[in-house]
Amino acid sequence: MPITDLADDPEDPQHSPEERAAAASRSTWVSVGVNLILTITQVAVGILAKSQGLVADGIHSLSDLVADFVVLFASHHAKKDADEDHPYGHQRFETAASLVLGALLLAVGIGMLWSAFRKLEEPDLVQQVHIVALWVAGGALIAKELLFRYMLSVAKRVKSSMLVANAWHARSDAASSLVVGIGIIGNLAGYPILDPIAALIVGFMVAKMGWSFGWDAMHDLMDRSVDEQEVAAIRQTLVDTPGVKSVHDIRTRKMGDMIVVDAHIEVDAAISVEAGHDIAVEARQRVLQRHRVLNLMTHVDPWRRPDLDHAEAAVPAS
Repeated sequence: MPITDLADDPEDPQHSPEERAAAASRSTWVSVGVNLILTITQVAVGILAKSQGLVADGIHSLSDLVADFVVLFASHHAKKDADEDHPYGHQRFETAASLVLGALLLAVGIGMLWSAFRKLEEPDLVQQVHIVALWVAGGALIAKELLFRYMLSVAKRVKSSMLVANAWHARSDAASSLVVGIGIIGNLAGYPILDPIAALIVGFMVAKMGWSFGWDAMHDLMDRSVDEQEVAAIRQTLVDTPGVKSVHDIRTRKMGDMIVVDAHIEVDAAISVEAGHDIAVEARQRVLQRHRVLNLMTHVDPWRRPDLDHAEAAVPAS
């Protein structure tokens, strides 16, 4: 899912950390239940039906269970208030969770690739798959696709990148179940090698998604800025504040799913320091109310009409 899909919509309400944590907990517990059932069913039937692809898909579901508990742990800590050691709060627990999810997916994917390669080296040992494996793969495909749609809707509603990552993790499972189903059909049609090939494809998909999530989370931990669309929206809110003449040098960095902003605002050079401070306070309040901004640090610069001689000293207001 593109990052811009989580950008602020002026018509959408901003959600508190408690609301976001509650949404994360509900959707994740639903995922736990689905993945627990799928893991047991896929691995057991995969072994009995002699389908390496279905076993690989079951291991993927098992990795989801671990990932779900990582998400629950992170959402619990992310909702904590700021303290002396963490003055900006604990939102980066979510980013750290996304990094762990990525590393987990990458490790599982590499393991699947290794197992599939071993089977492909000895194709004569690949066994005929029982048709029950196909029914289980089809059921897993439907369950994972429904889970993906549910989790993504929750993630978009509360604007949580961690939940987006977990939702797309579920979509990767749906895609992998589709590939496994095709491999099982090929095996049943007289091409046994297609089952380990399906497992190989699943492994590649899982590893690729793990790399993507881990790479994005690492950049967020390194204070990556938000996209230009969101910066432009914040800039417009600042410019629209009464008394703000111009805005420049806006810098942003992600703090979990929130944003920390630094900005220079220009106010009339002829007004008092107190009046300039009041304008900066108003600008900050507007940004915090309308955007997913955790904190805004403003630097007030003097502004003079461009048609005046800047060498003339402005007379401050009494």
